[in-house]
Amino acid sequence: MQTRIRADFGAYLRYRRATMKAPEQPVGSRASRRRVPGLRRQELAEAAGISVEYYTRLEQGRAPRPSREILSSLARASGMTGAERDHLFRLAGEVPPEPMAGDSANRPGLLRMLHHLDDTVPVTVHDGRLDVVARNAAAAELLGPLPGAGRFRRNIVHHGFNAVARRVLGDEGAHHYARWATAELRAAMGRYPDDDYLRSLQVELAATSAGFRSHWERGEVTAARSGVKRLHHPTRGRLNFQSEILHDTESNHWVVIYAPIA
Repeated sequence: MQTRIRADFGAYLRYRRATMKAPEQPVGSRASRRRVPGLRRQELAEAAGISVEYYTRLEQGRAPRPSREILSSLARASGMTGAERDHLFRLAGEVPPEPMAGDSANRPGLLRMLHHLDDTVPVTVHDGRLDVVARNAAAAELLGPLPGAGRFRRNIVHHGFNAVARRVLGDEGAHHYARWATAELRAAMGRYPDDDYLRSLQVELAATSAGFRSHWERGEVTAARSGVKRLHHPTRGRLNFQSEILHDTESNHWVVIYAPIA
């Protein structure tokens, strides 16, 4: 089994190398003939900071499993996207690295989806730091405006410990949300232990909210991505929604869809 994995790994490296654009020859220099498309092994090995002998053994499936540092270097040198890098890690028998927590750029296609659902389905998007980065008109109407000031004004965990949560969810719903949000923060801090923003959020909530401290002491880590929520609509009263959370791994965004339940 391990031999097959290394062979697949080497084949993927060869494929990636063949698709890369060869460096342009300096003006006036004697052009060298390339028998195969893409980069030479030596060129890619130099870009990754490893020896060409070791790189050759990797392609041939004769080298020991590479370290995570070497895998990251190969991914960077090969110009891989996040999905391609993750595939490389899996072929090597490694768990892909976590995406960065702070990517706030939304894909145009996702923004178009939010716009087209404006009149029917509330949708919000938050990033790895649990900050809201987008929401459509239906979500803004249902959930109300974001707080006007403060470092954590866009943070969905912080929202669980203010009056807005009680207005939208009611006392019982707000309690369940606060518990979920606390567990979600713990999970995010586990994924990004060096993130100053998340650490500062935890410190502030621990200092200002007895409810947060009580939930934090439970030590819970959430994995819930689906559930029924009863929310207060400002003009239509209490409504039930099926809440589904989908993960966009490319940008590390979490898409929350509130599908109305008749």
